[in-house]
Amino acid sequence: MIIKRLSLLTTLIALVGSLFSFSASAIEYSTGWLQNPDHPPVELRYMLTGQQNPETKTVEALLEVKLDGDWKTYWRSPGEGGVAPSIDWSLSNNLENIDWHWPMPKRYEFLGVETLGYKHTIIFPMTLHIEDMSKPVFLSGILTMSSCTNICVLTDYEITLDFTPADLTASEQAMHLYNQGMSRVPTEQPSVAIKALSWDKDSKLMSVVATNILGWNQPDVFIDGESQNVQDASFLKPTVQVNGNTLTAQMKVSSWFGEPKLLGETLNVTISDTDFSVETQGIATDTPVTLTASSNNLLEIIGIALLGGLILNIMPCVLPVLGMKLSSVIAAKGLKKRQIRMQFLSSAAGILTSFWLLAGFLIVLKLSGQALGWGVQFQSPYFIGAMVMITALFAANMLGLFEIRLSSGTSTWLATKGDDSYLGHFVQGMFATLLATPCSAPFLGTAVAFALGADVITLLAIFTALAIGMAAPWLVIALFPRLARLLPKPGMWMGKLKTLFGLMMLATSLWLLSLMANFFSTFAVALVGVLLVVVLLWRLGKMKGRKPVILAMAFIIVGTGGGLIAGSMTANNWATPLAQDHAWQPLNIDAIQQQVSQGKTVFVDVTADWCITCKVNKVSVLLQDPVYSALEQDNIVLMKGDWTKPSDYVTGFLRSNGRFGVPFNIVYGPKAPTGVALPVIITNNDVIKAIETVNGTGAE
Repeated sequence: MIIKRLSLLTTLIALVGSLFSFSASAIEYSTGWLQNPDHPPVELRYMLTGQQNPETKTVEALLEVKLDGDWKTYWRSPGEGGVAPSIDWSLSNNLENIDWHWPMPKRYEFLGVETLGYKHTIIFPMTLHIEDMSKPVFLSGILTMSSCTNICVLTDYEITLDFTPADLTASEQAMHLYNQGMSRVPTEQPSVAIKALSWDKDSKLMSVVATNILGWNQPDVFIDGESQNVQDASFLKPTVQVNGNTLTAQMKVSSWFGEPKLLGETLNVTISDTDFSVETQGIATDTPVTLTASSNNLLEIIGIALLGGLILNIMPCVLPVLGMKLSSVIAAKGLKKRQIRMQFLSSAAGILTSFWLLAGFLIVLKLSGQALGWGVQFQSPYFIGAMVMITALFAANMLGLFEIRLSSGTSTWLATKGDDSYLGHFVQGMFATLLATPCSAPFLGTAVAFALGADVITLLAIFTALAIGMAAPWLVIALFPRLARLLPKPGMWMGKLKTLFGLMMLATSLWLLSLMANFFSTFAVALVGVLLVVVLLWRLGKMKGRKPVILAMAFIIVGTGGGLIAGSMTANNWATPLAQDHAWQPLNIDAIQQQVSQGKTVFVDVTADWCITCKVNKVSVLLQDPVYSALEQDNIVLMKGDWTKPSDYVTGFLRSNGRFGVPFNIVYGPKAPTGVALPVIITNNDVIKAIETVNGTGAE
């Protein structure tokens, strides 16, 4: 019996000990809930999370505030009225300073006065900087907090806590509250960049230009700062305009202390959006910012998309498939109206399907947070390889390498390519579109930029408009089949013309193959190209009646090679030899503003090896005088962004300028630090005028 009683006593002692142990481990460093009896609508507590960092000598804490009903308190910059909460820690020991992290505020208006602050429950995370982590810390602070409804009450609360940092243990509840508060604190975002902060003292207007490569939804902009001049100013609710990935906000500024003085001041720019908030800094300048015409009118954008798709038919990117297009038109001569209509409608349907496939591909990238852009499929060696095979099949068929006879059970998907069947025309339309999208056309870039920054439905609508614009020539002939009868009558010449188109398509295959050198060794790519031509020559040599084709191909190959050799040997004797390329630096976004601040002009060329329009701009403008000589001046810095392969850095630069494709050229200078963007197809006058504008040397 005695043994049993001793055992029971031991068990009770162990239980009591475990309870004391549990209570000790569950100790939370908190003031408990504090409330001023004279102002019961507000209660608060100060807590330590237990998180500490000996290297940085910091301890994490939080201030949790609960306000009843419509009572509110204020942000660090309260707006036109109110007082920001503050704590006087001067009586504390072993405390260097405290960083106050401010969650995103909301706007409140009462009797025409706008304030910024919080209602209900708000958590202010704080970081305590300790002088000596091995010694005890005594926190003694007086929190002064203003809370308002239709009246305002200024209340003081005494906060006291003592602890030793090395003895702290993590509190799950406090850490949860701290993380909850930090989730609402704006931070820097790599996708967001401030392009301009402009102060107009005459109109008392502050303008902010910001870009977000992920696009904007419903942004709001707040401005404040540390200097007295900025704290004396009140920044009213802005007028916000979103154009693609660019945000432009303009807000009136008032001050109770006379004329606001903001020029040259460092400003905090805080932007909130649907699912994120961001905070960064900038210096106010007097460089004017002009609101661009709004592109929020969907009908206007659809009209631009129709025009951009139509212009795409005559862009250099489309030249490789011109032969296939003309072949379809000529082959329609002599057919019945219904056949002509159905063939051209099939081609138009292929174009429409291709654009929908591109739209679907871009939607998937957008939803997954990947880089978006016009022509990004050419950054994939798999896509280029597929295009090489398809163009080679087209070339082989048009050169008569194999004949296609449709019969039940023998038609295959590949066999319809180049055939006069409706499915063949459909595939031709699809293929022409995929091959014609490695560059931007006038108006097309604007439409695509708007589409990729909009919702899914709008994106599909704009890409449908682009498809209709590109398919317009086919649709016109489908509506008026008699136009096909204006073509020359069929004859022997059609076979020769088809051979010419086949050679053009073969050249396209070799051009596409050359792009593979960006992903594989040049020797391997050249070997594949030689084998492709040899196989075609060998196969054609065994076919009757194809000797003219063989001779033509041999003449082209030998003539091209000989021409290149002769050209390289006699280039110095040409009247206008092509100049050596400029000495380009890799694109460095941070270095742009550094160079501009030193009085330099920065010319940026974003290009890609697969972009034909980029090559045209280079050969016809950048390597020709007067532009060539202008770019060679000592005060001009040349930067190149290579988008041949996927590059998040280059993609981010394009997005920050509201662009989604190449070519893209922009010039920076002392008079235009935010840059002057050039058109898609540039001219000598465009470049020279932009350089003069950014330097301030142009005509007034």
